[in-house]
Amino acid sequence: MRRLLRRGGAMFGLAVVAFFVLIALLAPWIAPHNPLATNWGAVRQAPGAAYLFGADELGRDVLSRIIWGARASILAGVVSVSISLSLGVPIGMLAGYLGRWVDALISRITDAMLACPFLILAIALAAFLGPSLANAMIAIGISATPVFIRLTRAQVLAAKSEDYVEAARALGNPHLRIALRHIFPNIVAPLIVQATLAIAAAVIAEASLSFLGLGQQPPAPSWGSMLNTARNYVDQAPWMAVWPGLSIFLLVLSFNLLGDGLRDALDPRQK
Repeated sequence: MRRLLRRGGAMFGLAVVAFFVLIALLAPWIAPHNPLATNWGAVRQAPGAAYLFGADELGRDVLSRIIWGARASILAGVVSVSISLSLGVPIGMLAGYLGRWVDALISRITDAMLACPFLILAIALAAFLGPSLANAMIAIGISATPVFIRLTRAQVLAAKSEDYVEAARALGNPHLRIALRHIFPNIVAPLIVQATLAIAAAVIAEASLSFLGLGQQPPAPSWGSMLNTARNYVDQAPWMAVWPGLSIFLLVLSFNLLGDGLRDALDPRQK
């Protein structure tokens, strides 16, 4: 924790992430307007006292939709990465610990999935499952799983040759106990760092799927779908695109800064 606190970029990222999480949790109480309520007298109204971030093409408050849209982005990032971890870590440990034909089979399937770009695979899965936020999270989680499989496998291969694992094996510990009690705790640090960075990628992926109509469905607020609508009014109402774009930029940048800081803080060579 002391090493993390000494890194200004990581603390800035943590503060911004905490800010977005807080406004997502408190959205019902801090949003100045109903994000779904239309006002035909305020269509594409510029930012002012009534609408601090302006209004969109239906007269809805952009600030309120940004606040509520934070829920979709953060939820998509956390749930997607949770799916990736729950699938990738056990499979990667199985491949790394057992080796032989199990490792070869899992590695070839993982290589096949990695051959397809992450976002393209997520779009294909989301289109197959159907447009919704839940299906988008599943698609993103499955698409990001190969990265965790490869990382976990590599860490297990390095850890199982260490002396403490050989000593545990010599004492007659069963394989499951060796994997869970001696290997897994020593590979958690890189997994935490990768998970933090993967959340940033998942936020971008969710915004991209919503932009394409495969994520959060209107009229529910989502930063990606707000950008999709705003591209038709960039000349008349640029604020419709500026605020959701800036929100995505800040949240993704903050997760990346936090991940970099965690990587340095959890690396024993940085002591």
